[in-house]
Amino acid sequence: KNKVWGFPVIRGVATLWQSMSLGMKALNFSAQFAVDEDEEGSKDENEKGKSKELPKWMLALNILISFGFMIFMYKFLPLTATKLIQGQFAHLDNQIGFSAVEGVIRLSIFLSFMFALSLMKDIRRVFEYHGAEHKVVFNYESGKPVNTENAQSFVTFHPRCGTSLLMVVMIVSVIVYAFVPVQGFGPMLLSRIILLPLIAGLSYEVIRFAAQHQQSLMRLFVAPGMWLQRITTKPPDDT
Repeated sequence: KNKVWGFPVIRGVATLWQSMSLGMKALNFSAQFAVDEDEEGSKDENEKGKSKELPKWMLALNILISFGFMIFMYKFLPLTATKLIQGQFAHLDNQIGFSAVEGVIRLSIFLSFMFALSLMKDIRRVFEYHGAEHKVVFNYESGKPVNTENAQSFVTFHPRCGTSLLMVVMIVSVIVYAFVPVQGFGPMLLSRIILLPLIAGLSYEVIRFAAQHQQSLMRLFVAPGMWLQRITTKPPDDT
């Protein structure tokens, strides 16, 4: 709607914001559906068919808690752990080495968390839906009629997946943080929060470029994200 949002890097931030907005609406719908289903047995005939939306404060609280959890898990903990390691190894007293170690710790936390989630029965079913989504997208983009049979012929790994974006974010953040000349725990943590939009925008451009140039060396940059999809996508059944 505005040309500014089409500029490189900025368009990535705008797209991610839109995706988050749509995601919250979907979660709201899903949560309300579950609530309605639980309350269906206790409603009388006059109440049935009437559905109340979840209050906005509840959605806002959910976003706040999620953001706080993300900052704690992927900013605070890796930075704290790296600071402790730095005290034991003098050669980490440089931005490149520090950022590299911090990135490895952040990635380890992320992969461990995703693998633990994949062991949950309900989450595994969600990952099957994720795999189904990718198959349908491939089916649609191929130009073939979109149906179950055609969709099942495609793989579950898609180069523009949000999972791939997360992996690219991890890699890009290591590069960006290596060039941020700040010292001290507080300023470093603050810089990592402030730079989130820039890192997200740059990562979006990498994913976009790699998807358009799949035969270039850029595909090696996004390959880890494709590997991660072996955890976050599962082959779906026809139902």
